[in-house]
Amino acid sequence: MVARQRRVSGKPHVLRRAVARGRLRLRPSTVRRLRAGRVEKGPVLPTAEVAGLLAMKRTSELLPHTHIVPLTGSEIAIAIRRDGVEVTSRAESVGPTGVEMEALVGATVALLTVWDMVKYLEKDARGLYPATALGPVRVTVKQKGESEGS
Repeated sequence: MVARQRRVSGKPHVLRRAVARGRLRLRPSTVRRLRAGRVEKGPVLPTAEVAGLLAMKRTSELLPHTHIVPLTGSEIAIAIRRDGVEVTSRAESVGPTGVEMEALVGATVALLTVWDMVKYLEKDARGLYPATALGPVRVTVKQKGESEGS
């Protein structure tokens, strides 16, 4: 079976926006360390923000059926919550195809970066992560054109 990519060449170029949100559940002790800035690998939130932004720009390299989307705007916002971390990823482009995948990839990679940087705090005696959970990660906003909530 040959994979085929859908053509978008005939679609109009319009402003497209998407927002994705996701969560990473962490142990209370890890959340306290994040709040205090006491994580051995360094500044977690700025690192996760940059990782998410970079990932958004490389979405088409990660997902074979996505098109290269020139982003005209991108943002990763990270908040420490009582039970972990919440990431909001915003992607914007003017083009023929949406930016939902870019927003989802940005949020997910930012969350995975946090997990990677705090995993030593989350492991149990067997090296597993019984308290750590990624998700849900979902699209919360999808806009096409200036008239939709702009």
